[in-house]
Amino acid sequence: MSRKAHAQSFMLPILVTILIPFLILFLTRWTPSWLLLFPLNYLAGMFSLISIIVGLYLLTSTIRMFARIGRGTLAPWKPTQNLVVHGIYRYARNPMISGGLLVLFGESVLFGSTWMFLWSLFFLIGNHFYFIKSEEPGLVKRFGDEYLRYAENVPRWIPRRTPWDNSSENM
Repeated sequence: MSRKAHAQSFMLPILVTILIPFLILFLTRWTPSWLLLFPLNYLAGMFSLISIIVGLYLLTSTIRMFARIGRGTLAPWKPTQNLVVHGIYRYARNPMISGGLLVLFGESVLFGSTWMFLWSLFFLIGNHFYFIKSEEPGLVKRFGDEYLRYAENVPRWIPRRTPWDNSSENM
């Protein structure tokens, strides 16, 4: 995969986690909607930073897996050629979206923005229905039984306790 295609695959996460939140803060003339006293302000700050860091790690590592293992991107014009069922994908089917949500929820706490929290909820609900109505049927068409077996064993959002071992499924 070209570097250009790989770089383009970061455009949607940048839009969702940086540009739209910035626009929300700008349009709402952001002022924190909650002011917490010590030590709650430090706990909220630590929670938000940890959430953002973990979310960014999930986003970048899953995008790299799409490029390296899937030989494609998250963009519909350059989808993966291989089904990615390795690493974090052995625990949950949508860790990239979970990473984006962690970033958004962390930002909403960090900035104390109710509007950004509402954007996070809209992103979650929108993706939930998008995956059920469009993404998953498309994956069934592209990968057939391989995806169906994966979907039977790996939850959509809430991670499994143990990683799914697909090697025993193929025997």
